[in-house]
Amino acid sequence: MKLSGILLLLTGIGMAPAGAADWPQWRGPGRDGISVEAGLLKEWPKEGPKLLWQIQDIGDGYATPSVVGTRVFLLSNRGMDNEFVHALSAQDGKTLWSTRLGNVGNPGQEPPYPMARSTPTVEGERIYALSSDGDLACLEKATGKVVWKKSLRGDFGGKAGKWAYSESPLVDGEVLVATPGGAEATLVALNKKTGSVIWKSVVPGGDAAAYSSAIVFEAAGRKQYVQFLDKGVVGVDARTGKFLWRYEKTSTGPANIPTPVAHNGYVYSANARRFGGGLVQLHATNDGVTAEEVYFERDAPNSLGGQILISGYLYGTNPKGLTSAEFLTGKSKWQSEGIGPGAVQYADGRIYVHHENGEVSLAEATPDAYREKGRFTPAGQPKRVRAREMAWAYPVVANGRLYIRDLGTLWCYDVRDTKAR
Repeated sequence: MKLSGILLLLTGIGMAPAGAADWPQWRGPGRDGISVEAGLLKEWPKEGPKLLWQIQDIGDGYATPSVVGTRVFLLSNRGMDNEFVHALSAQDGKTLWSTRLGNVGNPGQEPPYPMARSTPTVEGERIYALSSDGDLACLEKATGKVVWKKSLRGDFGGKAGKWAYSESPLVDGEVLVATPGGAEATLVALNKKTGSVIWKSVVPGGDAAAYSSAIVFEAAGRKQYVQFLDKGVVGVDARTGKFLWRYEKTSTGPANIPTPVAHNGYVYSANARRFGGGLVQLHATNDGVTAEEVYFERDAPNSLGGQILISGYLYGTNPKGLTSAEFLTGKSKWQSEGIGPGAVQYADGRIYVHHENGEVSLAEATPDAYREKGRFTPAGQPKRVRAREMAWAYPVVANGRLYIRDLGTLWCYDVRDTKAR
């Protein structure tokens, strides 16, 4: 290697810091909002962490980025006829490639939020992305070239909710799981390499797809895919797609959005804002699985920004702000006030929150009390033209950086604790 190349590596350019971790899919490696990142700032200065770069023309959307190595992968749209996945440089945000997926789904939706919203899944040398209109594609990570493509509507008779598709594809081994919704293939398992069908799961009632993303979970003697559909949370057998169980109480709100949280035979689900959260315990039966309700609590973490389970405690937001509750009882431990709902992620002992009002905050992940460690508003907030439109993209911490997306803007901040190194 030439001396210039060695020096480039030693300066850390294009090189992940010690303790760094990728964020390759929706809610991170485990689909649970938890990062193994270490060596991060424990507290932010008043003005927030250092801004590395800001891009204001990435296209519209509510989609959260994926970050792998030196690349950021993101869905966006320009107008209603071009929804696309693009790769950006993590160093400066410049576009490396862009591939059109299709049109924006349900452009006449009311209230009107027709935009890209799915997070691409990066696995090996492939990317799996789903447009809001149900165009599911496997792409080459290096170039964006399409390997195979399916339509959840056309190929599987899919039935989306009024706000179109908002799912991030799940890759489990050789299988890709998606949720067309409807009576023909409520959930579907495909060969990730070819797109060929492995099974179609017809959930009783033929639920429309909601706005959540599936997880893989082993409980009650079964490996399952758990998904929040239009009429409730369901589990299906991972090998065959057989319907196993349903929990309906958390499906009474306007939109079933948060990804369920599963742990040790229990599944927690919640609905947006005031509708509450519920926990079920799964039990094996002679012919399948039953879901027994443990509790339903109105004030449990319940906003559309997701929930995180850390050491037996849930963290998330409700209409007042960040809150914590015991996972197994739903009992509240503390409640912040006046900061409002938002989307959450955990990394290195801290909860990162991208609030619906555009602010970003940092708090200790402890059940003892609410301890805020920083709050700021990213500069150059986008103009909102739709009624009740808010900042809905989840925060991402990857490889020592914090990524915040809001509509057509993407910010990248340095959150490494350089003094601790």
